[in-house]
Amino acid sequence: MVMQEQLHSIDTVWQLASALENSGQRYYLINGECFEMSPVNRQHSYLVSLLIHFLQIHVLENDLGEVHAEAGFYPPGDRHTLLAPDVSFVSRARLKDQPQEQYIALMPDLAVEVVSPSNSIRQIRRKAAIYLKNGASLVWIVLPAEKGVDVCRSADGARLDIEFLAQSGTLSGEGVLPGFELALTRLFPMSKS
Repeated sequence: MVMQEQLHSIDTVWQLASALENSGQRYYLINGECFEMSPVNRQHSYLVSLLIHFLQIHVLENDLGEVHAEAGFYPPGDRHTLLAPDVSFVSRARLKDQPQEQYIALMPDLAVEVVSPSNSIRQIRRKAAIYLKNGASLVWIVLPAEKGVDVCRSADGARLDIEFLAQSGTLSGEGVLPGFELALTRLFPMSKS
C-alpha cells in the first residue's frame, strides 16, 4: 500500500514507526515514496527463519559480521530511500561505524527478499537494483511458487544480471560469504513420491 503522495524521508519513517498508533507497522521508502509493508504468510515467515538460521551459523562460526531480519538500510547521503530486506548480511568491517540504535547508513553486502503474494516480481527486482546500485554485492530473490531463487548481481549500467537456481541448485555466498553453500532442497524439500 502506498502512503499519501508527498516526499518522505527516513526521519518521517522513523516517526511513523515510533508512533503508538502505528505499533508493529513497518514501512520502506523508494525515492521519497513511502510504502507500508503487509504482514507475511506462514510460508514466507518460515523461509525467512530458515535462511537466517543457515546464514547465522556460517557467519558466527567464521566471525564474518552480522545477519539481520528486516533491518532498515539506506544509501549514505540519500535520506529518501530506506529498504528493509527480509534477511541481510553485513560484514564486520562495514558495520564498524554504524550506531546500533538507528537505521544503517549503507546497503547490506547480501540482501534477501522473499516474494509473497502481495509482491510482484517487478517490485522485488526494483528493490534488488537499488540494493546493488548502492553498494550491495549480491541479492537473492526467493521465489516460493517456483521453488527456486533468482541470484542477482550488478551488470553493465543499471541492468541486473539474474541467474535462476532451481530447487535442485545450491546457493553460494560467493565472495560475500566465502564458503557458504546451501542446497535449495533445505528450503524446498523434494516431494516424496
